[in-house]
Amino acid sequence: MKLGMIGLGKMGGNMVLRLTQGGIEVTGYDRSEDSVTQIERQGARGARSLDELIAALGEPGSRAVWVMVPAGKITQSVIDDLAGRLAPGDIIIDGGNSNYKDSIRRAEELSARGIHFVDVGTSGGVWGLKEGYAMMIGGAEEAVERLRPAFEALAPAADRGWGRMGPAGSGHYVKMVHNGIEYGMMQAYAEGFELMKAHQDFNLDMAQIAELWRHGSVVRSWLLDLTAEALQNKAEFEKLSDYVADSGEGRWTIIDSIELGVPTPVITLATQMRFRSQQEVSYAGQMLSAMRRAFGGHAVKTIESPRQEGLVPEVEPGDHPKVAAPENIGQTASAGEGSAAEQLGETGHQRVKGDA
Repeated sequence: MKLGMIGLGKMGGNMVLRLTQGGIEVTGYDRSEDSVTQIERQGARGARSLDELIAALGEPGSRAVWVMVPAGKITQSVIDDLAGRLAPGDIIIDGGNSNYKDSIRRAEELSARGIHFVDVGTSGGVWGLKEGYAMMIGGAEEAVERLRPAFEALAPAADRGWGRMGPAGSGHYVKMVHNGIEYGMMQAYAEGFELMKAHQDFNLDMAQIAELWRHGSVVRSWLLDLTAEALQNKAEFEKLSDYVADSGEGRWTIIDSIELGVPTPVITLATQMRFRSQQEVSYAGQMLSAMRRAFGGHAVKTIESPRQEGLVPEVEPGDHPKVAAPENIGQTASAGEGSAAEQLGETGHQRVKGDA
């Protein structure tokens, strides 16, 4: 099977390598020459233009192009460009974190041209190359079946970790809810460990607790495994800002819950906590401080200097996942590809603060 991949960042680049290892003939394109060269070193074919990429994929009507670029305007631009170059019967796959409503619309627009659209909610992060990717797929059965060899190569195993959820849009919808749940799990772990660390009378060992919970506890998970490893390696969280990016799925999950009248208080609060972390200073907090002084004459604090933050670049394709471990933050020499918003995964929505 032949497949084109547009976008060779930390997800797309590693997916190309796993596909190649699985026997899929992949041609990759990216605006970064370094990224194209990287996959060529690993045995994949690189293209320097979209025309070159499409020419490598075979006859019109049998071609498939996987788009793995930041959600929002960038994804739309790439899909619009491809739509003008491809033919009826060809397939466009969006594996990014697009809004499911955009995916439904794109499928309808491409269907009018006779082009199939498949949305693939993809999970696996920097560990996907080694462990495989979980893929939640939406689209016509015929198109999904044509792509089966690629899904089987990318998944943890040919018979698990991937599946068709339903029509176009359903893949990104399930991935949206998946990420909303992820927000809640991460927030719960973070709050629990902060509470235990604050109880100084017990002098609790966070690394010991995390390792203990990994075995037999009902709260064990892959997230806990990664946390335990970071704590065992004495990760210095003090070097980190408490700014936590949100890629949009938490917001969309909350909106959908409101539209359907389904309560999602944990996901909602976890997402709101991310918003709070992204504020330089909370206007609401400033108001509270002013009101407390106004009615009670209490002392208040003033801002002496604004918060200054740097950016640790995203992990490069092909790097071992341990590069992303907390204890290695700040050790990378790479500057990363794309803007800070692209690297943080904030291109699909309006940021709470700062420039895109």
